[in-house]
Amino acid sequence: MKVIFAGTPEFAATALSAILKAGFEVPLVLTQPDRPAGRGMQLQASAVKQVAVEHGIPVAQPVSLRLNGKYPEVAAEAHALLQATEHDVMVVAAYGLILPLSVLSIPRLGCLNIHGSLLPRWRGAAPIHRAIEAGDAETGITIMQMDEGLDTGDMLMMEAQSISDTDTTGSLHDKLAAQGADMIVRTLKALQQSSLPATPQPEQGTCYAAKITKEESKLDFSQSADVLARKVRAFSPFPGTQVQYDGQMLKVSAARAVALAHGKPAGTLLSADANGVRVACGEGALDLLELQKPGGKRLPTGDFLKGFQFRSELLFS
Repeated sequence: MKVIFAGTPEFAATALSAILKAGFEVPLVLTQPDRPAGRGMQLQASAVKQVAVEHGIPVAQPVSLRLNGKYPEVAAEAHALLQATEHDVMVVAAYGLILPLSVLSIPRLGCLNIHGSLLPRWRGAAPIHRAIEAGDAETGITIMQMDEGLDTGDMLMMEAQSISDTDTTGSLHDKLAAQGADMIVRTLKALQQSSLPATPQPEQGTCYAAKITKEESKLDFSQSADVLARKVRAFSPFPGTQVQYDGQMLKVSAARAVALAHGKPAGTLLSADANGVRVACGEGALDLLELQKPGGKRLPTGDFLKGFQFRSELLFS
């Protein structure tokens, strides 16, 4: 079986590596154009492109696949390449471009997507972040047959993954990436033998995982401590959460909710020592366990406090 692969970040690269290790032929890889990254803002290839180049696989990086979009000539060139490349199926994982029907209809076996949730819950761009932020006890991977909708296609395989109280988006991402890589290999092997039954997604339980924005990163202490602790985990490592104190924006890398009746206004500094910086919330208190000044490295609060003078009369905002 010949597999065209479309993906961009590490989540997708893990799947591509597994597909290659399983012995499937990959005649072409699609990925996002190289982007500036790092302190020097040098152009950097995506994680998927790096795997493809390592294995000598041709790579295409169109900025669009929409024939009626802003770059019709680029899209037409990509369509011609897909049609000229012999393949049976396309596997898509966190690619970052919308695949129009004109692309979805090219592969003989269609396009399969590796999605990081138990569909129809958390369709959309940020399913891992949103599952942790919402306090879900589990998430998982769904392998689905792509259609024109946003993660609405029929399901071929689904397996759950528990979410622990200590999971961040970073740690859960790695678990799901490995799980998705294993599942897509099993799906492709099953398709080699015969067709897989496709199950339509249920209408109930649908919700959408909106793209994470930096504007969401600031903690609002009028919320409960439990909600804020989940947000810190959900936004770690990117984009991170922040608080403002004494005119400085501080990044919060780790936090813990504490059940505490304090009777103080939300945002009040309750204590600051080696065990954490404790801040009053709308309900309970939040212990800030790791803090970072702009441009600085993460520090446990005990080390952080050595170089920062907290003033109890000020409020976090």
